[in-house]
Amino acid sequence: MTAISRAVLVTGCSTGIGREIATMLASRGWKVYATARRLESIADLEKAGCRTLALDVTDEESSRAAVDAVVAAEGAVGVLVNNAGVNELGATETLPVDQVRRMFETNVFGALRLTQLVLPGMRAQRWGRIVTIGSMNGRWIMPGIGAYAATKHALEAFTDALRYEARPFGIEVSLIAPGMVTTRFGHAAAERRDTEHVDPEWDDFNERVAELTLAWDHGPQARLACTPADVAERVARAVEAKHPRARYRVAPSATLMLGLRRMLSERAFERVLRMQFPSPKPRPKPKPKPEPKASA
Repeated sequence: MTAISRAVLVTGCSTGIGREIATMLASRGWKVYATARRLESIADLEKAGCRTLALDVTDEESSRAAVDAVVAAEGAVGVLVNNAGVNELGATETLPVDQVRRMFETNVFGALRLTQLVLPGMRAQRWGRIVTIGSMNGRWIMPGIGAYAATKHALEAFTDALRYEARPFGIEVSLIAPGMVTTRFGHAAAERRDTEHVDPEWDDFNERVAELTLAWDHGPQARLACTPADVAERVARAVEAKHPRARYRVAPSATLMLGLRRMLSERAFERVLRMQFPSPKPRPKPKPKPEPKASA
């Protein structure tokens, strides 16, 4: 019988969660291939026992080359961790469509492409693990992050469908909902937001969404956050469990918010959102100018 590949391919390893996942799995004896768009950003991971590959999940050739390299060396990708992701903040009306498209290319189509590339090898060896880093925002939608939440909602659907489809081949599929994490992921999105080409009626709303995002690391909400190491530990559980769960929540924020979402009606849940998050403040309508009187 052909030996089962224990090779792990992790995307988005240059910072934060992906870096922690790669190093933790390597420390537990897995043969980890850590990837990022810029190879120099992950060169130091080789000291932690990882192999490194350049991989841009939005590029077909780059994705195929990375998977082919692992297959050539190991026979198959045994474990895929879809971690690469980007985020953009702002009211739906103000987000450039190109930015939204970029998010979907990375967060959704990138994960889908790699999943399709590794599945044939997993099916052939009748074993595999696919773990996708989702978000509590896949089910709990906040104002100001609708486009990002849409990408994570799509991952929820793909993951659920794939779990049913892949299990007969010995492939288990899990989704991780970290909740609030102490990384610069939200900070980067807040700093990138467009402040020059936004309708004045949305200025204050977008500013307050950004402030709230930044406060998650330092304000009272930080007590409900988790660390990248906490997320990596849940990923390790999903990879190593004989019967992994469909979903893993990590931070207390994920347990609290998703629990509320499940228990409350739509109207009650919206009231909670309005208490916790900023609402747009429309400016008063200008008074119409009086019509000039017609001369006699």
